[in-house]
Amino acid sequence: MAGAGPPEPRLRADARRNSAQIRSAAIGAFRGRGLTVPLEEVAQAAGVSKATIFNRFGGRIGLIEAVIEQVVANELFAVIDHTRTIDDIGERLTYYLTAIRDLQYRQPAFNDVLLRTYPHSQQLMEICRVGSQTNEELTAAARASGALRPEFTAGDLHALVLDNALALKHGERPPRDDYDRRTTYLLDGIRDRSTTSGRR
Repeated sequence: MAGAGPPEPRLRADARRNSAQIRSAAIGAFRGRGLTVPLEEVAQAAGVSKATIFNRFGGRIGLIEAVIEQVVANELFAVIDHTRTIDDIGERLTYYLTAIRDLQYRQPAFNDVLLRTYPHSQQLMEICRVGSQTNEELTAAARASGALRPEFTAGDLHALVLDNALALKHGERPPRDDYDRRTTYLLDGIRDRSTTSGRR
């Protein structure tokens, strides 16, 4: 029994290493292809078995919640924080919608969050709540200032973002130049023409 002591620290070290490898593999996979990547592929990239993912994280939801900050949340919240520092409401609206569409294009996982692909994840639902609250705040301020069409609502903004998420997730991915051009069209379409026509 004297030799039974040393393996325990080694097992703990192996467990920590496995967890770190799984997290790293998940971040890479989720960023590149979204939150629905097969766990078998994450396990293979991490050099572990799928069972190890369940042992360490309890399954897909636990794994997503372990890495969602690095994959999506930190960048989204940085966009929201910067949006709130912009004084001019027109510039604030332009920055926010452009940044959100950019994030949608670059991060497939963000679209999975927006589409509530995993509604049992409290963290993902909290990200959605914060995003919806920001949409409502921004839309109300933009309408009050005349930067938006008076009939445009937070629900309209939410629908536009979700429509884009569905198109990117299930449709043909457009070239980046075309995508950015359509962002400009979108912004032009929702602005109040009575306030922008005089500047053209």
